[in-house]
Order: sequence, then C-alpha cells, then structure tokens
Amino acid sequence: MNKRDDTNHVTKNSTSHFVFTFEAIGTQWEIETQNPLSYRLQQRILERIEQFDTIYSRFRSDSLVSRIASAPEGGCFDFPDDSIALFDFYDRLHTATVGAVDPLVGRDLELLGYDQTYSLTPASHLVREEVYSGGRATWSKDIIRDGTSLITRRPLVMDFGAVGKGYLVDIISNILSEEGFTEFVVDGSGDLRHLGESDVQVGLEHPFDPSLVIGAVNLKNRALCASAINRRSWGDGLHHVLDARTGVPVHDVVATWVVADEAALADGLATALFFLRGDQLEKVFHFSYVRMFANGHAEISQHFDGEIFS
Repeated sequence: MNKRDDTNHVTKNSTSHFVFTFEAIGTQWEIETQNPLSYRLQQRILERIEQFDTIYSRFRSDSLVSRIASAPEGGCFDFPDDSIALFDFYDRLHTATVGAVDPLVGRDLELLGYDQTYSLTPASHLVREEVYSGGRATWSKDIIRDGTSLITRRPLVMDFGAVGKGYLVDIISNILSEEGFTEFVVDGSGDLRHLGESDVQVGLEHPFDPSLVIGAVNLKNRALCASAINRRSWGDGLHHVLDARTGVPVHDVVATWVVADEAALADGLATALFFLRGDQLEKVFHFSYVRMFANGHAEISQHFDGEIFS
C-alpha cells in the first residue's frame, strides 16, 4: 500500500467523547467513539493494520508487494482472503477508467522519485526509456488472477494507494462493529467512515489553503474520502495522482471528494474522478461527489448531501 503523508481534506464536527489517536501506514489516524476502546481492542486494531501493511506496502522491503517487485522472473504470490474484494474493485476501476487507474502505476511513481527512499528525484529520460522498452505493464495484461493468488512473469511494482487506505478504514470499521460499537468515526487522515444515529458535518478543505473550506457535507452511516494533487507534490508539477496509461501527473482536476457506502469505494472513486466525469462513473457505481478544477471551478453531483460555498 502507498504510504501517505497527512492527506486530511476535512474538518469534523462530531459529538463523540473518546478519541484513540495513532500513526499507521505513514499517516495520522483517529477513532472517535462514545465509549473508550479497551487496550485489547486497540492492540487488535494496530495488529490488523500491521498485517495489512506487510502485504500491501511498497515502502516496506519485507512486504509481499516488495517481493513481487524484486522477483526476477515473476511467480505466484498468495494474498489473504480479503484481497478478493480489493482486486475485484480494481478490476472494475481499471475497466471503467480505461486503464487510467491501475495498481501497476507503482513503477511510474518510483521513476518520478516517489520511491522507497523518498528521493523525490525523477529518473533520467534514458532510464525511463530503458524501463519502458519492454512495454508498459498493466493490471489487465500482466497480472493473472487465480482466486487470492496473483501470477506474474516479471518484476512488477504495485501501488494500492488509490483504494488501500479506504479499504483499511472499512476493515477497522468492521472490527468496531464486531466488538459491539454502534456509533463511531474512523478517520484515516481524511478518509472517513461514520456509523451512528446522529450525522456529522464535515468541511471540505480547500486544496490550496488548509485554513479554508470550499463546502460541507452531512455524513451519516456512510464514508467520505478525498484526494488532492497538492498533498504529495514535489519538483515541477510532480505529484502522486498519475494517469497509469502515460505515467504523467494529472493537472485539470485538483481535488475530489466522494461519499459512498464504503470507504474503499469512496477512495477509489475519488481517484477515478481525476480521469472521468462523474456522470460516466455514476453509470457503474453508486456515490455522490464534488470535483474542483485548476481554474477554481467546483462541480457538485445532484444527490450530494451538502453544499459548495460561493
């Protein structure tokens, strides 16, 4: 999974009384509940996140994803049972965006300097040409899926950041529900999932001025995820939102917010909206959204339970 800096694009107004704060997968997390989490439950959550990270992080040399990236001739790699839903969703996103969203964008991110050492130094043109001399790897062409196993034929750098953090928010939310919690907010540095009788109002942070919000949404028993090009940016116009078909950062859309039933869905669609109009994605997925463009124009979907400030 892609390690993230603080990508919180929201401000919350909730009535929860207890907050469990911790750092995981390179960013800050908060779990707000009306009753405190026991030490046992806190440890269960932290251990589950660690398990997830040892599978999906391309920033850890001991992860399964790093093993795939370093396998000279590829191989067959076994993932946990819950990977099926994650891979299925990537199948749908990859198809809907005609390849723009692709876990194999990891190699492009590395070549731009967003690598394991955070060098933030792009590779030379000659190095890039050599890497792509054998063709650009894609999720649909270079990965064979067999249940929970992925079969590869060459080293492939995977980055599950487009969906992974939202998916992890869902996993933590399910743990809380299993433990009997009926009201909570899980906040993975801006990727949120809410459960409870009373809604929470969430401000949509301006992508270029953290002291401002461009609007607000009322969130109840749903998830909200956001993405913006300014949070992980470096160099001249370089940032983490790449079109996997070209390996080039996007520029027309600068920020997105998505409300959906699950955080994984909201997270993935927040990325997809950089490449595809909302009405096109609405033919395939059920969600509502806000998009902000480089010229300052903001677009809000018809059923978004909130408002954009003028």
